[in-house]
Amino acid sequence: MMASPQSFRTPYEKRVALVQDTIKDNSKLGDEDAGKLAVRVLHVLDAIPEKMR
Repeated sequence: MMASPQSFRTPYEKRVALVQDTIKDNSKLGDEDAGKLAVRVLHVLDAIPEKMR
């Protein structure tokens, strides 16, 4: 019996998934739209200067 390959998720992918799940839990958006919005939200948050965070 072969072991199934484990998928590796980067820290960024984990952050996107966390934001995506939060958006889905608090809206009527589906997976795809919540995922797109999660990427945009993280991009905006990452663009905020460190002193302002």
